[in-house]
Amino acid sequence: MSNADEETAPAPALEIDAQAADFLIRRTDQTCWSADDEQELEAWLSQSLAHKTAYWRLESVWERAYRLNALKPRLPHRNSVMPRRSLLLGIAAVFVTVVALGASTGLLLLQGGPKIYATPVGGRELIKLSDGSRIELNTDTVLSTDFAHGQRRVELIKGEALFQIKHDAAHPFTVTVADHRVTDLGTEFVVRKDAKRLSVVLLEGSARLASVRASGAARATILTPGDEAVATEHELSISRKPLEELQNELSWRRGVLVFHHTTLMDVAKEYNRYNRQKIVIADNVAGSRVINATLPATDVGAFARMAQNFLGLSVEYRDDEVVISR
Repeated sequence: MSNADEETAPAPALEIDAQAADFLIRRTDQTCWSADDEQELEAWLSQSLAHKTAYWRLESVWERAYRLNALKPRLPHRNSVMPRRSLLLGIAAVFVTVVALGASTGLLLLQGGPKIYATPVGGRELIKLSDGSRIELNTDTVLSTDFAHGQRRVELIKGEALFQIKHDAAHPFTVTVADHRVTDLGTEFVVRKDAKRLSVVLLEGSARLASVRASGAARATILTPGDEAVATEHELSISRKPLEELQNELSWRRGVLVFHHTTLMDVAKEYNRYNRQKIVIADNVAGSRVINATLPATDVGAFARMAQNFLGLSVEYRDDEVVISR
């Protein structure tokens, strides 16, 4: 067997998941994690999509479990939060055990808990639910589902997903994102969660969007096709979008990104959602240039060639960055 064959031959799923667990256990203890360790992890992740998927799935479960554990009420004379490393060891054990039992279908089932789905940077995944509904995950997305006791509940932890829902009035389909909840009324919609912004775009049917604060105060609105609701920490606004623009925003389903009269700075931000090699716009003059283009979502080189050949900008490659300037 050649060296190339040895490099591309996939490792057994259980071995990959065990390696992912080992990296995450080591990384959670920052006192023992070095720059060399970070480089070792990046090298391992770059070897295959299977490595990235295993690591991201375990990391998403770890983050969710630690967050839920931290919310538990304190008990007298005891710490309410389990030490991070101990908690992660338990999660990793469950994760690897599930894979050993044959859970190799792209989902993670926690005992008594939800199913977790995750995509790596640049990845996509289609989930077909038993009720006929479909959920399509975009890049760098983590989502959990809970259909216990006849309920249909989904939480978008991060990223973006397209929902095509089979309506059932007796069992409403809800999507929770932070302190907002979308309830299906016979619907196709897109939900995207960024660091400080949530957007819900209604494509077909209707949906109820409710914002529930910790105080219990709630604000609800009904969305119709073409509506885009944007929620930030302090406000919720609704605007209308033409069908062509909505379809362009879903171009990621075809593996491309469509831009119309978009500044290079905004194009770079969108591109960086899909690629680990990041685009850096070095100055405002270059960043203010406007383009109309359809580009492959995971081909940073195509973006760089466009900037150089059509806009006359300077392109410099630096490790994991592509720097563009005038």
